[in-house]
Order: sequence, then structure tokens, then C-alpha cells
Amino acid sequence: MQYEISENKIVEFRLIDDDELPPIVITVGENDEPKVIINNKFKIWLSLNRKIIGGVAEALYGKIDEILNAHLSEQRMYERMED
Repeated sequence: MQYEISENKIVEFRLIDDDELPPIVITVGENDEPKVIINNKFKIWLSLNRKIIGGVAEALYGKIDEILNAHLSEQRMYERMED
């Protein structure tokens, strides 16, 4: 199943049944797009924690933003050292 986030951004969702994988995995799809794998073996746990899991998106965005800011600050520092 694919879900269109915006005009050109698509996220693939895959539902699996696997004892070895965790409840949710975010990985890279075939065309370098995000792919979310949801493990049906954890359906009760996922259902009980659905609101918490949904709320994680904002915190995850904040952490990715921190990583990006740190990387850009480092790159800017290197630029200034080269001048």
C-alpha cells in the first residue's frame, strides 16, 4: 500500500507477520522513499499504544531536525575555516 504525503512524496506501507522484526520499522524503499513496515504479530501492542505511536511523529521530527542543524552547523564551520 502506498500513501501520498504530498504531490510528489509517496510513503510505502507494508504489513507483515514476522517473529523476528520489531512492531514498526522505518526504512528506505526501492526509489529512496520512506517505507514503513508494520508487524502484524504485534497487533494488540500496536493497538494499545496507537495514540502514543502517533504522537511519536512530532518528537521524531524534532530529533531529525536536531541532526540536520548539527550537520549544517558543522558544514558551515568547515566553510568558514576554508576562507
